[in-house]
Amino acid sequence: MDLQTFIQQVRGTLIVSAQAPTGHVLRDTRTIAFLARAAEAGGSTAIRCGGYGGLEDIKAVVEAVQVPVIGLTKEGDTGVYITPSVASAVAVAQAGAAVVAIDATARPRQDGSDFAAQVRAVHEHNALAMADIATAEEAVAAHQAGADVISTTLAGYTEHRAKTEGPDLELIREIRQLLGKDVFLIGEGRFHTPQQAALGIEAGADAIIVGTAITDVAFVTAQFANSVSQAASK
Repeated sequence: MDLQTFIQQVRGTLIVSAQAPTGHVLRDTRTIAFLARAAEAGGSTAIRCGGYGGLEDIKAVVEAVQVPVIGLTKEGDTGVYITPSVASAVAVAQAGAAVVAIDATARPRQDGSDFAAQVRAVHEHNALAMADIATAEEAVAAHQAGADVISTTLAGYTEHRAKTEGPDLELIREIRQLLGKDVFLIGEGRFHTPQQAALGIEAGADAIIVGTAITDVAFVTAQFANSVSQAASK
């Protein structure tokens, strides 16, 4: 998929992330594919997937949906672990992902490469590169290195930026001010309500990715259960 086609399809829309970590009750590739299909039926214009389900999840979701797939791997638990090497980036593209999500933070990569090398490898395999960043400076660097899309995925998850209670709307504003309309910017991370997703667009994001608040049934159930318990205890 070329960049302009992707942009036209997802601009001003919701993208759903369908992932489940090791040990989670939903950690099953077939289940992830059904979650992706349900999200597509609800209006998601793309699906982000992979994570600890890796290439098998990506392949299954590519077969299950008609919308573009943003794929990634998660390797390890600390440092750069989202598609952390050239080899992993190529593997995600070869699994069928239209877009490869890559950690573009300033931290060193597992194979000693840099983000630009991963972008080149992804482009050589006819996929787009999404930079998962944590700071505005990383967004600028990723843009200069050739990223097709920037996402605020890692805001608050590295030592370089404090974690906000909800989505980091100020980061979206900062990136938009620095890069203007030259970048396709996605808001991601701690968008837990439809109202917050709308605020992300108003802050300057071109699209919003939501995962936990839609696809993690345990998380959603806990929100309702807590509200009911609090009301019952009054």
